[in-house]
Amino acid sequence: MSPIRRLRSGRQLRGREPPESEALPGKRPITPELKDNLAVIRDELGVGVSFDIVVREFAMAGRDGALLFVDGFVNEIAGQRVLDRLLAIRREDLAIDPVDRIMKEHLNFIEVKVVKTLDEVIETVLMGPMILLVDGCDQAIVIDIREYPIRNPEEPDLERVLRGSRDSFVETIIFNTALIRRRVRDPGLRVELLRVGRRSKTDVALCYIQDIADPDLVDEVRRRLREIRVDGIPMAEKPLQEFLVGPEKRWNPFPTVRFTERPDVAAVHLYEGHVALVIDSTPSAILLPATFWHHLQHAQEFREEALPGAVTRWVRMIAMALSWLAMPLYLALSLSRDILGPAFEFIGPKDPTRLSLFAQFIIIDIFGDIIRIALIHTPGALSTGLGFFGAILVSDLAVRAGILTNEVIIYFALAILGQFATPNMEMAQALRLSRFVLLLLAGFWKLPGLAIGVLATFLFLASLRSFGVPYLWPLLPFNGRALWRILVRGPTPERGRRPEILRPIDPDRA
Repeated sequence: MSPIRRLRSGRQLRGREPPESEALPGKRPITPELKDNLAVIRDELGVGVSFDIVVREFAMAGRDGALLFVDGFVNEIAGQRVLDRLLAIRREDLAIDPVDRIMKEHLNFIEVKVVKTLDEVIETVLMGPMILLVDGCDQAIVIDIREYPIRNPEEPDLERVLRGSRDSFVETIIFNTALIRRRVRDPGLRVELLRVGRRSKTDVALCYIQDIADPDLVDEVRRRLREIRVDGIPMAEKPLQEFLVGPEKRWNPFPTVRFTERPDVAAVHLYEGHVALVIDSTPSAILLPATFWHHLQHAQEFREEALPGAVTRWVRMIAMALSWLAMPLYLALSLSRDILGPAFEFIGPKDPTRLSLFAQFIIIDIFGDIIRIALIHTPGALSTGLGFFGAILVSDLAVRAGILTNEVIIYFALAILGQFATPNMEMAQALRLSRFVLLLLAGFWKLPGLAIGVLATFLFLASLRSFGVPYLWPLLPFNGRALWRILVRGPTPERGRRPEILRPIDPDRA
């Protein structure tokens, strides 16, 4: 039997998918025969086909050895140091327990460890570290000298502040956890590493403060992560969020977790008792649980004095309400003037147009979404011109041609401003979709249709839960003190208690 077939331990032939139980790590031990181990590794990693998988064979102290790594993931200078030190090993150094002697006496690197299976070797190589295999040894040495391509932390575009830190998460998980540790110097901070994806094996860091976060919440998040069954999550945070929320919420437009690119925002939530998920290859962290009110807050409020910060939050809430309700409310009132009486005769367009008011609102709402999508795909140098052409020139021409009225343009502008004032992109999109539904209800059934739509939206939000936390808390169930703290950004010394709905082990901030 060939060494490849012998070490595969009964795996199916090439071209067929192995059973899940046989694809799990730890099934194939490393054998003392280096050539057999390399045969399996070359076959599985496609050495000779994939140009970036490197197997550097050499001889040291009378034994054959091999270094395995991915070109581009290993620091070149450190890799040369490893090879130089291995070539300098004497024969007597490998007489007894060679793996232990090599690790303790010849590899002067901080992060080294031993693995015992070929599955761990293959998985580790693809993650970036270098692997050392020695003939006659049934263990391999992991030498972590990887060096990922990275960018410097910069201020995130979606969460800018006028004053405060200008760093943000990047695409490398170890740097992101370091940014959190810099702000949370608490010995209770735990950063558990889990892997999601049968093929991608994406690193996910589960972060929480042990003596603050509810243990049941941490266990539930950990359980859901381990139960994810998928081959890979190359798009990182968004697919992971869709797996976490469960099948009953996957078509829900309202976000039940919060995304952030700011490490200070993540640190604040950890101190409150939340759990943070940091995913490799993405500059966003997932904070959970998250209520409706979390998506109305922004870091800028806490970088201002208490009273200006509170006013900023009120203005933002008003803008979001206008974004959601201004257009359908104006449409419903305009279509219901006959039942509202003479007091509301001033509502509605004064100049006749070719289209009904309902058709105008539907057209301009769709047109606004087209502009948004076009701006996303437009190069930065051309985006200003496209925005001017779409938002001003086309609207002005539509009014002149009698297609749209000035009132429709005004209310649409209020809705767009409110949408841009929404600090959370997912919440802004949810309100936009809800607004379109309300426009349809108001257009077909006037004020009663709008009232039914608003009531149905409220009942839907009241039914949502985020990892056991009611979505509208502290409005439902009602908690006056907690609701006041949300509506009014009070001074930090007066915020002495953590949110009780999170069931923190230590409820006192002092």
